[in-house]
Amino acid sequence: MFQTVEELVKRCETEDKAIHEIILEQEMDVTGATAEEVYAGMSHHFKTMENALEEGLNGVTSTTGLTGGDAVLIKRYLESGQALSGPILLDAVSKAVATNEVNAAMGKICATPTAGSAGVVPGVLFAIKHRFHPTQRDMLNFLLTAGAFGFVVANNASISGASGGCQAEVGSAAAMAAAATVEMAGGTPQQSAEAFAICMKNMLGLVCDPVAGLVEVPCVKRNAAGASNALVSADMALAGVTSRIPTDEVIEAMYRIGQTMPSALRETGRGGLAGTPTGQRLKQQIFGD
Repeated sequence: MFQTVEELVKRCETEDKAIHEIILEQEMDVTGATAEEVYAGMSHHFKTMENALEEGLNGVTSTTGLTGGDAVLIKRYLESGQALSGPILLDAVSKAVATNEVNAAMGKICATPTAGSAGVVPGVLFAIKHRFHPTQRDMLNFLLTAGAFGFVVANNASISGASGGCQAEVGSAAAMAAAATVEMAGGTPQQSAEAFAICMKNMLGLVCDPVAGLVEVPCVKRNAAGASNALVSADMALAGVTSRIPTDEVIEAMYRIGQTMPSALRETGRGGLAGTPTGQRLKQQIFGD
């Protein structure tokens, strides 16, 4: 069983296997499930992601009215041909926002790795689908690869905003998506690790400051930033760019930063954007005195 990204990459290189093959074998060893049973479970998660994404792109609004409809606006803007960002990037953004708007509207999503960051991985996956034309199994392998890196983060640092800030949630999700994108694009396991490190480094120190304590503002838009960061980081790694700081050390740094982050900036809804006059006004408007 691997515990670090370094161990994961070395196993891939030694055994001449892809990352998704290593994590599949580990899942089979730990759970006793067959490969087909593991894929069946992943198919269920995949379908949940797909349904949430489609629901969000059709337009949803949260009970509070704080979020909703932005995915539709982004989709229309993309279709107008006036977008400054590339079509794949903005498509990923619209899909990431759509998923998290469904979460805010109390719809069914798949936490990847958390509900607050659930839009990044599917947003990226369903956007690059149109570039690589993957099979259903390829898309499930994307999720396995993302999960392999999430496994390392969860066991060596944190994926909780309350524990480590939004860097631990959206930061982890974005880095997971970046690593999986590299593999789908034909990159090496080491390049996947580089993409993860580059992406995570770009989100170090990101605080968790939900307005009114709700997973809406700024959470939904941070999923958009996470999706775009993932794609840019994947491109950098595929271009041959490397991280001067090893991936596992980046994960350790994220954990240490989270430990030193004030509690007001770790999902308590007291600091950051939640503590602004408008943030406080919205809180009172929703919950009263």
